[in-house]
Formats: sequence, structure tokens, C-alpha cells
Amino acid sequence: MEVERIGLPTASLVCAGFVRQGNLTAQGLGMGSLPMAVYPGHIDLDSIEEIQRNIESVIVEQVVRCLTVKPPEAGLPVTREPEPEDIVARGTFEEVNRTFYASEWGDGLPVVPPTVGKVEEFLRFTERPAHEVIGVLLPDEREATPWNIAANGVMAGCRPEYMPVLVALVEAMADPAFGHPSLGHTPGAEVQITLNGPIIKELGFNYEQGALRVGYEANTSIGRFWRLYLRNVAGFLPHKTDKATFGGTWRVVAAENEDALAGIGWEPMSVDQGFKAGDNVVTISTCTASWLETAGASTAERILDRIATRIVDIQLCMFGLNLRGQSVRPQIMLSPCLAGAIAKGGYSKARAKEYLHKQARFPAKRCEDWDGRDLCSFADQGFLPGEFCQSTDPERLVPIVFTPQDFMITVTGDPGRDNCLILCQNGFIGYPVSRKIELPAAWEQLKSDCFAPRRVSE
Repeated sequence: MEVERIGLPTASLVCAGFVRQGNLTAQGLGMGSLPMAVYPGHIDLDSIEEIQRNIESVIVEQVVRCLTVKPPEAGLPVTREPEPEDIVARGTFEEVNRTFYASEWGDGLPVVPPTVGKVEEFLRFTERPAHEVIGVLLPDEREATPWNIAANGVMAGCRPEYMPVLVALVEAMADPAFGHPSLGHTPGAEVQITLNGPIIKELGFNYEQGALRVGYEANTSIGRFWRLYLRNVAGFLPHKTDKATFGGTWRVVAAENEDALAGIGWEPMSVDQGFKAGDNVVTISTCTASWLETAGASTAERILDRIATRIVDIQLCMFGLNLRGQSVRPQIMLSPCLAGAIAKGGYSKARAKEYLHKQARFPAKRCEDWDGRDLCSFADQGFLPGEFCQSTDPERLVPIVFTPQDFMITVTGDPGRDNCLILCQNGFIGYPVSRKIELPAAWEQLKSDCFAPRRVSE
């Protein structure tokens, strides 16, 4: 697109199923008439002969036209964007919700109407100016601000005191390292939010049994906020810019059980991410798939072996991304008793990660047969560590991640069960990002005001 903007003709190659997404994404970036050459059907399902035939009979002519014929100036019809403080709907609760639904400003469930009064109540919990630009989000190239964060927080059913968490989430979303512009991809990854710090107990997050089940106000509404914000501000909409093949719903916030961590001598995940113990921190990571494993065993090594085997099974689907030099970051959620058994066996968290790195391996041929590419050639080009080509034996074992630090370990869930949950992460999109949650100077007073009981007459 940058080449097109400076006046040089281009041709963007897309498969037929991506034309609408391509047009809308280009429009969001200010170029609704981006020239495209459209490949019929899905290229991955065609033979080499069919691909060659389609290139010769379909693609070449379109590419020539893109490069020689100036595209029309007008792109897709553009609707007027409401100003930040515009009143966009009036009426009853049901009428407002029907208006929002028709405008694609919701997730299919009723939303809390974001009145000016409710938005302003949220803004009391941040010291940022209401219209400060925190970042610009794609594909719609829309500014993220405390005002629209508060509006979407209201809609999601959040409480005003959750605002510092919401702001930190959007800061993380806007970080280029996270790669939010790719969240409309076909695997349809959702995002797992993980929380650390005293704020877990202060705001009443569930960090024990049913830690990822809806029903706890903070965990549930903040998880819902994430998806609403991606829709309403970033602009990811199904059948348009969100191309998830199947998709899924938003994920409940996972809060770490820091009491359990202290009991076994492990640091919180936020410390692994570079923060101090005791900091309030939020971490976001893509989750393309997940697997629950009952991993209880009589020794720490047997527990870790079971986890390592399952990591390979679930994460191998994304291993091809490593061939582009991008390691994945699997997140392993351990129940407190499982983490305790590992620690009792003499394992610090760092040592447990080292063990997993040695054991979570698979024969090179499993990747080469599936992907059709030689791991040694990628190692020779510097895309993979030398460990991936210590020999040319197709049965040699190679690691599922580059380094032990690529594993993310979280302790949460039922303290009395020996389960773990493995989340498959998509490194090609981007990497997990963490942000410290900044509390306003008057946090304690504001918080006590919110939780103070009120008479009905008030």
C-alpha cells in the first residue's frame, strides 16, 4: 500500500475468500480502491498443475490490468463516524440495544447503554485525559482513548473500578509486539488475559476452582470487554474483517493464585515477564487451541513428561511458524496441587521450564512431512537455532520452542485437582505482551466509595 501511495502501480494477490476483508482493510487504511488480482478458490487445495493453470489463465491478466489501468478513486461506501461524545441512540433499554445491534456495536448479547454519566464515572479511575490517544488500532485505523475504553467497559458490564485494568489491556493491545492487526486471521485465535498483583483480591477476581468459568463479575466482564473493544474500536467484524474459520467466544480473565505460588516458593508469571513481585500486571497472549490434561503422577518428572507430550501434540499445529524464525509461547496453566507436586520434587519454575524444553520434542520428519520443508535449510539460513540441525537424521528430536523461557507457566484453578490446561500460542501473529496497571492517586478512596453500601434513596 505504501508503494501505491507514492504513485507506483501494484497488484495485491488474494484468494477469492479474502476479497471483502482485503477491501475493508484497505479502506480502513485510507485506500478503498487497492488493485487486487484474485485467485479463484483456495490455493492450498489445488495441485501444482491447477495453480499453474490458474496463474496463466486468470492471474496474469488481472496483474497486468492492476499495473496498467488506474483504479477508480471511489472505494466502498463510507459511513459517517460518530464523534466521541455524540449521543448515538435514545429510547428504552430494548430500543437502545436494537440500535446498537443494527449498527454492529455489540456481541449479540444485551449491552449496558453507555450513557455519558456512566462513562464519566469510569473516567474517575484514570488520570489520563479522556481523549488522549493511547494507540491507533487496525483494521479501521481508529484511535484508542480512555473515553472509548470507558464506553466499551460500560457496555461489557464492567464496574468503574476496573478502568485501570481496561486501560492497561488496551495499551498492551496497541503494542506492535502483540500484533493485533492479524487478529482477523482464519485460525480465529482468541486472547487469554492473565492477571497478577494485589488487584486480584481487591477487585474480587476468581483465582481458584472454575477460574475460567463465567460467573465472577471481574473475570467475566473484562473478558467480554476485550472482544467488544476489538469489534467496536479496532473494527474486527465477522463476514468482513474477521475471517475466523470457526471462531470462538471471548475468554474469561485468568487470575493467578499468588497465595499458592508463595506457598511453593515460585514467583508469579508477571515476574517472568520482567515486573516486580507485587506489581499489578496484565498479560495478553493469543490462544489458537487448548487442551486439558490430567497430569497427576507420583513424581515431578512423570508429571512434566505428561505435560511435555501433550504440549507437542497441541502446539505442533503452529510449529510451521518457527520456520519463519518466530518461536511460539505456549501457556501452561497448572492447578495449585500440580504445581506443588512439581515444586516438592525439587523443581523451581525455571528448572521446570528447562525440563520441558528437553522433553517437549518430536521427530523432525513430523514437521518436514507435513510442511514439506527441510529444517536444516532453515537453520542454515538463520531462521532456526543450530539445535534443529545437529544431524540430518529425519528421526532426530527437535524442540517445540526455541528456549526454556518460551514456556509461560501460570498457577490457577481448583487447588484440589491434578489438571493442567495447555494453550497453543500463535507466534506468527505476535508475542505475549504485559503492562503494569497504573492506579490513580486516589485509588483507595475511589475504591472504597464504589464498594460502600448505599441506601435505596441514594
